[in-house]
Amino acid sequence: MALVRAALWGKEKAVWPMEQTEELLWLNAMQGTGALVYPQVLGQDDLPAKAAMQMKGVCVHTMQQQVHLQHTLVQAWEALTKAGIEPVLMKGAGLAALYPEMQLRAWGDIDLFVGKEQYHSACKVMRDTFPGALKFDEELDHYKHYNIIADGVSVETHRVTVGLQHPLDEKRYARMEAYGTEKSERLTVNGLEVKVFEPTFNALFVFMHAWEHMLTAGANLRQWCDLALLLHHTHERIDARLLERWLKQLRLLDVWQLYAYNMLNGLGLPREECLLYSERVAERAERMMEDLLEGDRGKDEGRFATGRRKRLQDNGEGLKVKGEGKNANRFVRKWGTMKERLKNAERIGQYSPEYARHMKAETLLHGALRLFAKDRHWE
Repeated sequence: MALVRAALWGKEKAVWPMEQTEELLWLNAMQGTGALVYPQVLGQDDLPAKAAMQMKGVCVHTMQQQVHLQHTLVQAWEALTKAGIEPVLMKGAGLAALYPEMQLRAWGDIDLFVGKEQYHSACKVMRDTFPGALKFDEELDHYKHYNIIADGVSVETHRVTVGLQHPLDEKRYARMEAYGTEKSERLTVNGLEVKVFEPTFNALFVFMHAWEHMLTAGANLRQWCDLALLLHHTHERIDARLLERWLKQLRLLDVWQLYAYNMLNGLGLPREECLLYSERVAERAERMMEDLLEGDRGKDEGRFATGRRKRLQDNGEGLKVKGEGKNANRFVRKWGTMKERLKNAERIGQYSPEYARHMKAETLLHGALRLFAKDRHWE
């Protein structure tokens, strides 16, 4: 954590004991922070040559990849705007611009939010712009995004920013999303002028995206770094009262405070920038961070499995459970999914009992609604 803190805030370099080099490589591979941390270590005289080569390789690959991604981003952005569609840049490049240097934050795909009204026309623009792209997602209205692989780059066209299961959460969040889009701001990324969400909504979205990965056991420390730097750069323009009201409406204030505690005490975010901070969650927040860093080495089911196969499908459409398949009995599939979701709620309960209760209620409601809805065999 000391290395991450030093790199985030551009402070004096921290020192890592070289006898633990393998541990350092493993941690950063799991946490997605190699490009951020390795420049801090490469200057140490006692760094083993093999480890130095691996670290330099990660840094060079990140820089090369960003050049490739930037080229594809320009193509996609210009094609959409030429067609009269104004996308909003999500995650990736927009967050990398917050780091001391962009190449310190690896990003592997391009996420463009277009909204529900422009969704289908935007998907067509992407297909026309990249005619040779791999297309393996269906353009379905209940999916979070449509995905193509253009020249090795994943381009995701989003109809919504976050997939939510509870109808009331979905309805409330849609209003927040509309607010963030209508008041979007301009940002220049490597010479390209793009739109990003309004700061209050952007803070909510970046947090919820990170939490979504926590729920699917696919989280990493880089997502916490993103949120910390976003607050660092925009806290004065964030409406803290509005953010608090939104978090309460989504039953996420307790979870936000877990993040805030670790951003201050773990990542070194200054107290005045750490909005809605609370000491009351200290024990649970420390447990969450410990389990996050433990990753795949955790022995019990309560630990976050960083790097493990996601438990939820990317579009938020259900868990992959044993025995589930197109030919499986409908009730067996739905029952298996519900059991896995309830089990996941128990896992989350050790960090936020309040949100775990919401998850259980959401699971039962969603399960009942899906049981009597038209069957979707592709799920």
